[in-house]
Amino acid sequence: MTPLSPKLPVPPKWIPLSFSFAFILRSRRLMAWSAFLVLMTMAFTWVGYLLTVDFVDGLTGSFFLTQPEAAGIWGWTKYLGWMGMKWLFLIISRIIAFYLAFLIAYCLSAPGYVFLSTATEKIHAGENFEADAALNFRGILIDLFEGVKIGLFGVLVTVAALAANFIPGIGQVVVLLLYTYYSTLMFVDYPASRRRWSLGRKIIWISSHSRPSFRLGIFPALVSMVPLLNIFLMAMIFPLMTVHSTLNFAAIEGVKQKEQQ
Repeated sequence: MTPLSPKLPVPPKWIPLSFSFAFILRSRRLMAWSAFLVLMTMAFTWVGYLLTVDFVDGLTGSFFLTQPEAAGIWGWTKYLGWMGMKWLFLIISRIIAFYLAFLIAYCLSAPGYVFLSTATEKIHAGENFEADAALNFRGILIDLFEGVKIGLFGVLVTVAALAANFIPGIGQVVVLLLYTYYSTLMFVDYPASRRRWSLGRKIIWISSHSRPSFRLGIFPALVSMVPLLNIFLMAMIFPLMTVHSTLNFAAIEGVKQKEQQ
């Protein structure tokens, strides 16, 4: 008799973004909660941006308030240098302020997106949904702490992206990949946090499922690179990407559970 060939794992069926969008539209509960989260994220981002800009501008004091006199060659040299530094400072400080504000909004709104992710799994799984422990103050603190860790990790990714941007040729590709997989980490964080996964386990999951992780993160990564509008666009697509990532994450984990049985 010929030995039986080992059973190959069944790849989970990929859930397209269009299905996730229709999934939200079919549920009034998900639509209402998504709209609330969009407004809350925008509000947190805008307030955080204003506070960050005021703080950064306060550090400069009156340096950019009094311009040097443009008289003679040396005077014009100082004036042009001062003007160049002013505009460079404004551009860089505003970009940094936007990203810091968004990370603050991400951390503060984390429990709300965990709730959206849980509701998505519950509706999609139906009777097969594995309920968590009851929502309590400790659980909310854990969600906030996980959001802070992801936010701080995002600061490291941003620093790495800035450094990689100076690599000729492949620098921009590296930056895109960094933001793609970090975007996936942000959205996978919600269904994974419901299971009380650590940050290390979430990163291992992404590295073990690099192809679906790339598909989950490429769209928000491209959106995040749109100048000025990126923060508000990200706030608008965040609920959709949370639902989309949750459905695909649950599908992958569901296949793994069936293989273990």
